[in-house]
Amino acid sequence: MKWVFVGGKGGVGKTTTSCSLAVALAGCRESVLIVSTDPAHNLSDAFGQKFSKQPTLVNGFDNLFAQEIDPTMEKETGSDPLDQSGMQSMLAEFTSSVPGIDEAMSFAELMKQVQTMNYSIIVFDTAPTGHTLRLLSFPSVLEKAFETLQSLKDRFSGIFSQVSAMMGQANAQEQMLSKLEDMKAIINVIHKQFQDPEATTFVCVCIPEFLSLYETERLVQELAKFDIDSHNVVVNQVLFPEKDSKCRKCNARVRMQQKYVNQISVLYDEYHVTQMPLLDEEVRGINGLKAFGDLFLTADKTNHPLVIGSSCISSAPRPSIE
Repeated sequence: MKWVFVGGKGGVGKTTTSCSLAVALAGCRESVLIVSTDPAHNLSDAFGQKFSKQPTLVNGFDNLFAQEIDPTMEKETGSDPLDQSGMQSMLAEFTSSVPGIDEAMSFAELMKQVQTMNYSIIVFDTAPTGHTLRLLSFPSVLEKAFETLQSLKDRFSGIFSQVSAMMGQANAQEQMLSKLEDMKAIINVIHKQFQDPEATTFVCVCIPEFLSLYETERLVQELAKFDIDSHNVVVNQVLFPEKDSKCRKCNARVRMQQKYVNQISVLYDEYHVTQMPLLDEEVRGINGLKAFGDLFLTADKTNHPLVIGSSCISSAPRPSIE
């Protein structure tokens, strides 16, 4: 396993889960990198240490690194010969005309960097579901965009050549198309790794409430469409009350949660479903993350440990949420 994505609805504990998972993996892997692709980064808060867009060694470890990246396009000017030709502005107009391609290309650049990094496993702390699904769909978005551009090139190659010659950049068209072809090759490699269950998996995080469960099912269905493996569901903030508890609100909450826990067990009966308890204190700092990560490995009759590296779950017809 090379890439592990952790995602779900906002506020369900994705960052706590991904950080604790990274800490646990650091105990059995040679080198681990955790990357935040959420514009509202929380890695620094979770570890109690400031991180940047460069991989930084986490205090107390010699093999765990953290990095916070905002996957948005940063335009560089002056260094690229296309900037002086007008082809760059033409390419910019083209990208703006295809919904989502600018974000997709920026994420492709990010994954290109990640691919060259020499880590034995990389954990991605992703943004809330909608944003994450857009990023994971980027190979399809870019593939369609390249098909459109190729069609335009075939139809208007003469015009492109004349414009390039007028601007004194006769080879600008070839440079632009060569750049896009290189990007397409990178996309194909990344796409294959996305769809390889031995290399990539997605850990879905939720809490036992209707909206969270609904969004988790939407996420699982979309991941199946992208052929991305997912066989772990982490259910956070589960109440396990003391016996003979007389707290009416606690007992009512337990009954409400149990209804959704039961639905999760039916919907994901072939998955590794890990129930994580609601704790008395928030999980922050290395010790807190280590303790939370240890809970991932605890199994009993109703709880399965988190499994990274299992084979892909077969796509069987799924029951619906009531």
